[in-house]
Amino acid sequence: MSGIHLNDREPTMREVAALAGVSLKTVSRVINQEAGVSSELNERVQNAVRQLNYQPNTTASNLRRADQRTATIGLILDDVSNPFSSVLHRAIEDVASQHRTLVFAGSSGDDPKREEELILALAARRVDGLITVPASRASGELKQLQRLGKPVVFVDRLATIHTADSVTVDNRAGGSAAVRHLAAHGHQRIAFLGDIHDLWTAAERYLGYVEGLAMAGLRLDPSLVRQDVRNMETAEQAVLELLARENAPSALFTAQNLITIGAIHALQRMGRQHQMALIGFDDFLLADLLDPRVSVIAQDPARLGRLAAELLFARLGGDTRPTQQIVLPTRLIARGSGEIPIT
Repeated sequence: MSGIHLNDREPTMREVAALAGVSLKTVSRVINQEAGVSSELNERVQNAVRQLNYQPNTTASNLRRADQRTATIGLILDDVSNPFSSVLHRAIEDVASQHRTLVFAGSSGDDPKREEELILALAARRVDGLITVPASRASGELKQLQRLGKPVVFVDRLATIHTADSVTVDNRAGGSAAVRHLAAHGHQRIAFLGDIHDLWTAAERYLGYVEGLAMAGLRLDPSLVRQDVRNMETAEQAVLELLARENAPSALFTAQNLITIGAIHALQRMGRQHQMALIGFDDFLLADLLDPRVSVIAQDPARLGRLAAELLFARLGGDTRPTQQIVLPTRLIARGSGEIPIT
C-alpha cells in the first residue's frame, strides 16, 4: 500500500496512534521494540506506520534511553576508496546492522591532524564506540573517549593504547613468505616497495622482507628498497627507476595493493611483465585475470572488519575480559607472476 501524505508534512506518532486505534504509549513500545505488546496490536501499529510513511525520530528516542546510547559507531579508515578499506567498511557495517546501529565513517588519509579532527567530530556526535585504522599515536583523544565509556577497537594496525582491543594480520610473516618464495625461484636481487615507513603495517612488512632475505641467505641491498611510496603513480615511477639501473632487480615485493597496481603498470609499459617476478601484499580485484596472473600475500579484510566489529559490540554489551590482540594469518596465493624464474 502506498504511503499516505498529510499536507506534505511528516506524520506524527499521534496520527499513527489514531489510525491504529491505540494509545501513544503502545505506538512507542512497538517502535522501540519493547515487550508487552500483543501481536495483534503490533500488526495494527506497523500497518499504520506503513500507511502514513511514518519515520521515527531516532535522535529523540535515543536521548530518552536510560543508557544514553545513540545506536551509532564511528569508523576511521585510511582511505575509504581503497578496495581493502571498502571491504573492511562493509564487513563492519554488516555486523553493525545486526545490532540496529549505523556507522559514521571517515578517511584520515594517514594524516594525524585529520585523524584527530575525525575523532573529535565523532565524539561530538556521541557515537557509542569507535573502530579505527590508526594514522598516528593519537592516544590522548582515544583515551578520552574511553573515559567517557566509549570502547575503542583498532583494526589492521596495532593498538596505540594498551587498554584497547586490536585485530591485525601477521604482516611480518607474510613479507617473509613472499621473499622466500621469490628466492626459491632463483631470485637474489629482490626489490621492496613499501608504504609510509613509520606506519605499523609498512614497517612490519619491511621487517618481513629483511627476515626473508636472511632466511634465504641473501644480503640486504639498501639500493633496492623504496619506502614512502604512497600511490600507484609513485609506485610506477619507482619501478621504472629501479629497472633503469645497471644492476636492476629481477623480482619485486610490492607491500600494498595500490603499489602493486602501479608496479604492474610500469612492467606493462616496459613490456617486462613476463620477465620480472612480482608478489604483492593484499589481493585485489581482477588480479587473477591479468597476464600473468598476480601472485599475492592475501589477507582477509572482511574477517578483519567482522572480528573488530564483534569485539566492539561485545564491549558495548558489557564484556570486561582483558584486552585482546587478535592476529590473523596471511596466505600466499601463487598465480604466476611470483613464479617467473630468473632469466
